[in-house]
Amino acid sequence: MSATLTDAKTSRGNVTALMVALLAACVAFQLNASMLSPALVTMGKELNTDQAVIGLSQTWFFTAAALISLFLPRLSDIIGRKKILIGMMLLMAVGSVIAAMAPDVTWLFVGRIIQGVSGPTVPLCLIMLRSAVSNPRKYGTLMGLITAVNGGVAGVDSFVGGYFAEHFGFRSIFWLMVVLALVATALIAFLAGESKPAAGTSMDWLGVFFIVVAVGALLTALNEGSKLVGAFAPGTLLLAIGLVVVAAVAFYCFWTVEKRAKQPMVETVHLRQRSTWAPLLTTTLTMTGIFAVINGIVPAYVQAADPGFGIGPTEMSLIILTPYALLGWLVGPLSGRLAPILGYTKVLRIGMLGSIASLAIIAFFGLSSLPMMIAGTVLLGIMYAGTVNIMLNGLGVVLSPAGNPGFLPGMNAGAFNLGAGLSFLVLPAVLVATSALGDAQASYLSVVVTGLVITVAAFAASLLIPKPVEAEVTE
Repeated sequence: MSATLTDAKTSRGNVTALMVALLAACVAFQLNASMLSPALVTMGKELNTDQAVIGLSQTWFFTAAALISLFLPRLSDIIGRKKILIGMMLLMAVGSVIAAMAPDVTWLFVGRIIQGVSGPTVPLCLIMLRSAVSNPRKYGTLMGLITAVNGGVAGVDSFVGGYFAEHFGFRSIFWLMVVLALVATALIAFLAGESKPAAGTSMDWLGVFFIVVAVGALLTALNEGSKLVGAFAPGTLLLAIGLVVVAAVAFYCFWTVEKRAKQPMVETVHLRQRSTWAPLLTTTLTMTGIFAVINGIVPAYVQAADPGFGIGPTEMSLIILTPYALLGWLVGPLSGRLAPILGYTKVLRIGMLGSIASLAIIAFFGLSSLPMMIAGTVLLGIMYAGTVNIMLNGLGVVLSPAGNPGFLPGMNAGAFNLGAGLSFLVLPAVLVATSALGDAQASYLSVVVTGLVITVAAFAASLLIPKPVEAEVTE
């Protein structure tokens, strides 16, 4: 009995130590991803360039993150998850140093691309947690806590980024990132254990090449397509179409390679299963319907004098973005706790229906009433950031094939980025197309309704996701 109690205490201590390390890594990555948003104007001034170029540094960061996420979790199964996570944190620190010392925007690009190697931090942390915690209830709660950080560090990230940029310049933000990355590296090195379930397996680098080309070409095509919004250019259109063709050919080559490889990156039989394509489709559609609404359309509308409410950027963040992020951060562990009890797919669908209701409130009431706009975004923080986002990340882990646990989390990370890119292509295009009608409020209504319709389609796709029985409590 005494020995059993000692083992239980040791296990709890190990999991607590692991959680400290994983949370440090996730916070470092999230601040790395979001803390620069309020500093973009300052960066443009200090580097003597325009906002379009500075915006591209963000685009390349997220593109690099998406591409690296496709294969790094799988590589971690082979050579060690702890080793890969430490490497990611160190490269994040290196990229931050380069960006902090950048004499011009070119070196800023180099630094941000290197920082993008940290892209799969959250899925990799969830995989490491999954291998350390076998109890479904406990894993669900801890998963919710880790994933909630991915939605924003309780709104603190935007505030800190803006404060540092205003008082110390944008370079101070990167130096803060260096400190956070090094702290996370040390904690992972001392507190996390190593695991490599696929040790001895060869990495399918040819498959990696084709899937990276496919997704990279598609993301670049989306970026080029976004330039067509409001300014048609035949050359840009042809380039975008050409990139889509390259993406299609590369994916065909990937499929062919995977069918013939002795140790494929992913077996094609897994790609055909609903446990693979249904969550990926749901993630892509959900992000397409919601991401640009909360991160672009709503903030722009609230700040617009006509037809919006003429709210300044700081006040807008405090009443819209901070409550959204804070509630997602608080609700995440609760939804994670409920997932293995009620069912991952059931909690996901509850969150999806709540997100649909949130968008309906924003569309039909929030555009004419600031309190209703706040209510809609608050509900979206609970239902999307605190529930749907948690479940989609969690399902990527618990539905991944037992022999290839890094495969689906990596592909799901790519789906998140693809959906975000589609969102900022489709929804602004609707805004521009409907603005010709001359009624600005009707244009914004059309955009949010479009997001609502796409989110309804995401809910329909979620009905196809199978239950992850082994990750749920059956008694």
